[in-house]
Amino acid sequence: MAGTTASFVIVSPHDIPIYEAELGTSAGRKDDATHLNQFILHAALDIVQDVAWNTSAMFLKSVDRFNDLMVSVYVTAGHTRLMLLHDSRNEDGIKNFFQEVHELYIKILLNPLYLLGSRIASSHFDTKVRALARKYL
Repeated sequence: MAGTTASFVIVSPHDIPIYEAELGTSAGRKDDATHLNQFILHAALDIVQDVAWNTSAMFLKSVDRFNDLMVSVYVTAGHTRLMLLHDSRNEDGIKNFFQEVHELYIKILLNPLYLLGSRIASSHFDTKVRALARKYL
């Protein structure tokens, strides 16, 4: 993942971000680029909704682009959106990343202490997502 930009967000069916992570070489920096990445991801939500209604696929691939950055999306059966802003062209890796994060998300949902639609604050979840990003992106 050297030299890459990646921002990942999980958005609830009610358009509320429940998990956000800066992945890639810009991870850990809080600056204008981070806010721009969040803005690009949230601006793509309308496009995601339109594309999701016209297909039965869960992995929507790249649905939007901003300069050299692309927004790839994976929509769960419950209409939760896993969105990744990235500059890489590794479609298979991105699909595998989404599928494995979806499995982690399902495990969070199965936790009886998790309140549906609330922010995911689990450090274990965060660690696993970052490990998957290093593996696939």
